[in-house]
Amino acid sequence: MFEVILVTGGAGFIGSAVIRRLIAETDVIVVNVDKLTYAANMASLESARNSKRHIFYQVDVADRQSIRDIFKQYRPGAVLHLAAESHVDRSIDGPRDFIDTNIVGTYTLLETAREYWTQLGDDKQNEFRFHHVSTDEVYGSLGTAGYFTEVTPYLPNSPYSASKAASDHLVRAWNKTYGLPTLMSNCSNNYGPYQHPEKLIPLVINKALRGQSIPVYGKGDNVRDWLYVEDHVSALLEIVTRGKPGETYNVGGYNEKQNIEVVHDICSILDDIRPAKETYKDLITFVEDRPGHDQRYAIDAAKIAAELAWKPTESFASGLRKTVKWYLDNQHWCGTTLEQYQGQRLGLTVTK
Repeated sequence: MFEVILVTGGAGFIGSAVIRRLIAETDVIVVNVDKLTYAANMASLESARNSKRHIFYQVDVADRQSIRDIFKQYRPGAVLHLAAESHVDRSIDGPRDFIDTNIVGTYTLLETAREYWTQLGDDKQNEFRFHHVSTDEVYGSLGTAGYFTEVTPYLPNSPYSASKAASDHLVRAWNKTYGLPTLMSNCSNNYGPYQHPEKLIPLVINKALRGQSIPVYGKGDNVRDWLYVEDHVSALLEIVTRGKPGETYNVGGYNEKQNIEVVHDICSILDDIRPAKETYKDLITFVEDRPGHDQRYAIDAAKIAAELAWKPTESFASGLRKTVKWYLDNQHWCGTTLEQYQGQRLGLTVTK
């Protein structure tokens, strides 16, 4: 393991899970860089914030001078780049933030890392790693059969996925052109504790608990592969420490579910552990579909299993029950976030 790791987006859903794991289970010094946008929450880092090994900077990854200063002061052995605007609906309403953070921010971080890396000695250059964390959405939409692999052609269909595809191409180019030892991973839909309530699973939980209508896009037959966030963290740490520079690793949970199935499962768990007068399924309402809504995503994670011996350990049933219970037990964490975002519909505005 590295002595110092720079984590971007460390106050977000996946980034905070990475940092909690690093602080709890390793001796690594973690430099956490986060812009603290609406999706960030420092309360997600409560168990790590007081550690002397957790160092936080409120900095935009597109701020070249600030990022350069951080590299110079802390001399990281690796970068875990998770900072990103990530919600498809918001990218439809306002794509500019996605261009600025996901593309310009990644370019800025790559150039700063390259500048730093070229000044290292041979041993440190060979050890350095830049791990860019991306999404399966860059591959577009699957039909009823087949899986995304690391060589699936890119075909992004939303401003969000297009911005992530662009950043992936930049990372690959910086490896091929400049030799920067980059790694990439493309993951399926994450879920688990501390996820922003605009995402499907926490949205449904919070709507149900408040007796509000639970919106399901279209017919609810869109399919996603679900990956428990702690399994994803394990994969990321395997990739950054043991992955081969220049390679891409797809990370999936082998848990394909239609959206309506996920909603029904959540309602059934709530009926069991927090019963109401009526079944929560009565709150389900089908609403206008998202523009350009991809039909199906599914990951083939054979490569990371074969090369790094990683596989998910959490079933969807066990992970979802853990997640629902966490939200029931941690409604205070949702409080501030829900003041800012109360579950209103996003993604129907076409920006001109």
